[in-house]
Amino acid sequence: MEKFYLSEYLSQTAENENSLSFRELCDRAREGLAAQWEDERREDLPSMLQLQKKALIGYENEVAYFKSRIRELVKELDAEQASFPPWYESLTDGIYHEVWGLAGMSQWFSEAYRSSSSAKIIGDRIYFLEGGKMRLMPQRMDRERREQLLRAFLLLTPEERLDRDFHEIYLLDGTRITVFGGAMVKEGQDVVIFRRYVIPEYSFEEQASRGTIPEEAIPLFRAMVEAGYNVAFTGAVRTAKTSFLCTWQSYEDRSLEGVMVETDPEIPLHQLMPEAPVVQLLADNEKLKTISKNLLRSDADYFVLAEARDGNALDTALRIAGKGVRRMKITFHSGSPLRFPWDVAWEIVRSMGGDMELTARKAAASFDYVFHFIQMKDKGKKRLKSIYEMQLDPGTGEIVMTPLCLYDPAGDRWRWRDRLGEEKEKAGLEEDPEALLRIREALGVLAAKFPMEVKDHELG
Repeated sequence: MEKFYLSEYLSQTAENENSLSFRELCDRAREGLAAQWEDERREDLPSMLQLQKKALIGYENEVAYFKSRIRELVKELDAEQASFPPWYESLTDGIYHEVWGLAGMSQWFSEAYRSSSSAKIIGDRIYFLEGGKMRLMPQRMDRERREQLLRAFLLLTPEERLDRDFHEIYLLDGTRITVFGGAMVKEGQDVVIFRRYVIPEYSFEEQASRGTIPEEAIPLFRAMVEAGYNVAFTGAVRTAKTSFLCTWQSYEDRSLEGVMVETDPEIPLHQLMPEAPVVQLLADNEKLKTISKNLLRSDADYFVLAEARDGNALDTALRIAGKGVRRMKITFHSGSPLRFPWDVAWEIVRSMGGDMELTARKAAASFDYVFHFIQMKDKGKKRLKSIYEMQLDPGTGEIVMTPLCLYDPAGDRWRWRDRLGEEKEKAGLEEDPEALLRIREALGVLAAKFPMEVKDHELG
């Protein structure tokens, strides 16, 4: 890259240097580096293409190369004081993203929007999730720039063809990108959805500070983790069930061996619990069919099935639990916790066949508690709606769902029942007698201070 001199190129093309607009500077940068590459690619074409690819994906060294050349350009043109759009952090940053990077979407990756979990491009419009609501941003992205951005994203997954109508891609930082285009959308209304899990700190205290759970219940939840109960976290999309799973998992015994299976790489347990021996596996429905036997033979102390979406994943969870494994955790999309065993059974029977009644009973026997979460009218607020103890009646085989906690929306508070089933008592006693004692004490305190009326059982 030594034969081409950017300053010589700029000296031949610069006119009215002091009045160059941001758009003109972007054009100069594009033209200047294009000319340089044309000169250099004759000697080292593969290296130049790799440089472009890595910069578009977001590798720091390659991005730094582009930005250093941009700074040369700006200095040569004496344009350091040129104005730039307010959604960029600097003139150099703006030129880079406008020409080669993420364009107006780059603001979502800045420090100012670290707590935003979602963003969307719909047509030329850009939206960021703020305070639970999608806010239309002032920047726009035209069709040509959107197509360029998609081509850059697809460099991460060479097997994905550009002419497909649907893509799902992951960036280096774990951000999930879902693309809808072609025949799936209206003309000019292609969609790009950005999603990431963000939470400042995985702790019950942090969850309580957001109002998602009651602060008074933190001692209870800590003791339940230690007692090793099998728990399911249910709710619709964006109800904080995955965040709560991460929080619950963060209190798990670091000395125990765990296995987490995900369809998508969304939960970074290696960062959440860097010292814990947790195996993290990525497996969609087909891959899970292949490895399920190996999972069943695993000597892991516990399993985490994040986002159990299909019958095969749920069937694997029930078979693992049926072998006596404790501390199992799953998240599951369900509209009602009272329907949990039946919803699980329906997914399994639909995918793999079997008897609904028998499968629902297996589901009820596999998990001890169902925590159900909801999103409030103010989309930025989530709430734990209920906790149900789940078990089979030993005499009749009937599925029994008993509420321990119900959310009262009128008072924005939780009501409690001092109740611990015989099976849960036995399991807690075997796993950790001290934790079981704290559970009894915590339930007693909560039920005395915030009692649940009997008729609340009907609320679900």
